[in-house]
Amino acid sequence: MGTTSVVQIRNLTKRIGNKTLVSGLTFDIPKGEVFGFLGPNGAGKTTTIRMMVGLMKITEGQVLIKGKDVEKDFEAAMTEVGAIVENPEMYKFISGYDNLVHFSRMHKNVGKERIDEVIRLVGLENRIHDKVKTYSLGMRQRLGLAQALLHKPSVLILDEPTNGLDPAGIRELRDHLRMLAKQEGLSVIVSSHLLSEMELMCDRIAVIQNGKLIDVKPVREMVGEEDQTVVSFDVSNAEEAVKLMQQIVDQQTDITVQADVVEVALTRDQIAEVNRQLVLAGINVYGIRTVTKSLEDRFLEMTGSGQIV
Repeated sequence: MGTTSVVQIRNLTKRIGNKTLVSGLTFDIPKGEVFGFLGPNGAGKTTTIRMMVGLMKITEGQVLIKGKDVEKDFEAAMTEVGAIVENPEMYKFISGYDNLVHFSRMHKNVGKERIDEVIRLVGLENRIHDKVKTYSLGMRQRLGLAQALLHKPSVLILDEPTNGLDPAGIRELRDHLRMLAKQEGLSVIVSSHLLSEMELMCDRIAVIQNGKLIDVKPVREMVGEEDQTVVSFDVSNAEEAVKLMQQIVDQQTDITVQADVVEVALTRDQIAEVNRQLVLAGINVYGIRTVTKSLEDRFLEMTGSGQIV
């Protein structure tokens, strides 16, 4: 992943009447990154994306795509952008290939060689000459990706791209986006409600609520950022193990027991100390494992119930 900022968002704000839909968003997206955009329904994700691609007027702030201002130099900025909003719309009664030929005419310098290249990139070689009406939803998503990539954009923006896809289709899309970011150096912005998929797909996540940016962090930090880690000890005598742990950890620390498994939040040093004391006390330790939080856990912690407010 590169460090050059391809997308720069500065104080991006959208107001309609007295209502503020998006308030002061500021973040950068580097080359080759898959960037996730998360928030409860009504948080302002789609509004932000619409401002980024010029479908909605910016009230305040700035969107720069490779240094080109979306408001002041719209056409130049959009040459750097490919976008799919939900299900891509295609001409169903002609082939996938003819669709790409049609869309290629909207851009300069997109010839047969590039069309063939994007077909290979999205893995549609075997069905590209079939009519689109015979395609599954997953295949239409691939064709939509091919169309968005025709003009070699620097940024690919996808708003809820997994809507209607089955698990196999979601995995295919995820794999293609990861491949495009890595091999093509494409910056990918994905807005989705499928938190488990975002956790697997994205390098970084931005969480917004009520139009405001709550946090932007790498996925790994977001799911494992605590100073303490919840650790599960599989022991021969849970009751004695709990008594011993209570002498080591803070009195406010919760210790839970299920059968012979004890869970407790510990620092790295405390994990080693607890294990040493258990062994010295003659308590057999059959297993130690960390219980990591998922992105869903962190998201719900950050946004509360996730309701529209």
